[in-house]
Formats: sequence, C-alpha cells, structure tokens
Amino acid sequence: MTRTVRPATPDDVTGLCELLNAVDMAEIGRPETDPHTVESDLRRPGVDLARDSWIAADGDGRFLAYGLLWDVAHGERIDIDLYTLPSAGAAPRRLLELMEARAAQKAAENGASRAVVQLYLNSSPTLDTAMLAARGWQVIRRFNVLTRPVSAAQDPVPGPLPGVTLRACRTEADRRRVHELLDAAFTDHFEYHARPYDQWLESLDADRTDWSLVWIAYLAGLGDAGVLMARNDDTSMGWIRHLGVLEAARGRGIGSHLLRHAFGALAARGRDTVGLGVDTQNTSEALRLYLRHGMTLHYAVHTWQVELPVRATAP
Repeated sequence: MTRTVRPATPDDVTGLCELLNAVDMAEIGRPETDPHTVESDLRRPGVDLARDSWIAADGDGRFLAYGLLWDVAHGERIDIDLYTLPSAGAAPRRLLELMEARAAQKAAENGASRAVVQLYLNSSPTLDTAMLAARGWQVIRRFNVLTRPVSAAQDPVPGPLPGVTLRACRTEADRRRVHELLDAAFTDHFEYHARPYDQWLESLDADRTDWSLVWIAYLAGLGDAGVLMARNDDTSMGWIRHLGVLEAARGRGIGSHLLRHAFGALAARGRDTVGLGVDTQNTSEALRLYLRHGMTLHYAVHTWQVELPVRATAP
C-alpha cells in the first residue's frame, strides 16, 4: 500500500480529528477529541507546521499516523505527540525517525548540547512501545486522567469558606495575577515551565478562553493565595486545566473549595462529567485531594523520554 508523509496544514483538522478519535476508541473506548483541540495544537506558539508536523497517509489519502513537535523551554527539552492507527505498519517508525532528527536539530538551534525529548502516551497505546524501547526511550513519569460525575442537584456551588473569598477573573489585572499565582504555585512541579505573560496567554489560546471559569481565591491575612482554571469547550466533559494554591496557604481547605466550586459551576452549565490530569508523583498531594472528592481513574498516561546527541550549528 502506497504511503506518503507530508506536513500538516490547517485544512487537515477534520481528517486529524477522525484519526485521533479512532485512536481514542482503541485506547479508552470512546472518542474524546474535538476539532478545536486539533486546531489549538496546530496553532501552538512557535510551531512551524512545515518543519514540525508530519502526517502519514495511505494511497486513498486516509491518515494513518500524525506527529507534532513543539519547543516550550527553548533549551534541551523538546516535546512531541505521535498518534497512530494499529494498522499503520511502518508509518509510525518513519514519523518517529523524522521527529527525533528534528528534535535534535531544534535543541542545537537553542544552543543545547543534547535533546531531551518527551512523549505522552496512553498506558495501553496504539503505538508499539517495544519500538520505542529499542530506540532508547523509557518511561519516566505517570499521569492519571481522573473524572467525576456531577449534577446541579448533587453539586451546588458551595457557600463561602471562612476567611476565603473567590472572585472570577474579569480584568487584565486579574489575568496577570492568575499568571503570577500559577508560576508561584507550580514552580517546583514536574514539567511546569514558567514563561512571560504574553507567551503564557498565547499558549492558552487566550482569545478562546472563557475567563468566567477562572477563579482566584483570596485568603484573609495573606492575599491572593490560589487559582483554578476550568474550561467548558469540549463535547465529552468539563475540564479543570489548573488548580494551584500557594505553599503558605496550603492545608486550609482552599484547594477543596476551589474544586467544589468548579464542580458546581460546570454542573450549572449542564455538564454531567468533569475531568482533569494529575501527576501521580505530585509533591503537593494533589492526587489525594482529587480522590477524596470522588474523582476516579479514567485512564493513565506515561511520559516517555529519550536523550539524543545534537550537532552544533554553524555560527
């Protein structure tokens, strides 16, 4: 069967969405990819689709595999996504070879002496993990995607927590405060990359962000101490993007209060399920918090990593 490899374009959203939902069905038993998610990925800041994306298709034009590379840290760390149908044959290997070469090139352009490449995969993926292991990749971390059923009747927006006031993110000053709080709350967290405010907004696809689903928690005597960012633009479920509390304010129920507030707000908008992703080795005990509030495992994600040598770029 003839196979071609080419870069992705914005016109590929429908075909890519079909591919990713086929992968969803194979891995988790239900489609959970929306077109806007694919669009946002193709619009990631700094991604040059001509050099940082790959689609493998069969002779009929059906997409078999898709890869995307992006550079958040502008150093040695490079991220990739790779999705493939189980029937894709050698296409995933070819895309991985191209992505590894591009990652090494990108790290060299950043002045790094090596490329540290990371790939997120379902714990039971369609991609052949034996092929990854043979190329030097290894699992370094596990994340859990958790979900919880919600309803307006069972999950009303909670009343005030003594000493704590929530406010929605409505102003430019509030947005900047959210940025500052997240940087402070997640400074030591695995895979969190602080970035300037304008770059952070761009990474959020801020023009499409519903800021009414972002809340700042103010603690009497300390000031702004926590933040939760939720989203309601996926067809499958409401989603909690970030929940962070400053270290000095932890242990006072702020995280629980923000979480219950998000459950209530999303249920009031008609959602019946809320999901989020959590690092199982998170040092702030976030996993315990979510389990305590009735969230359960939907599926697990492994972080795979490989270190690649780079060639110095010409001065």
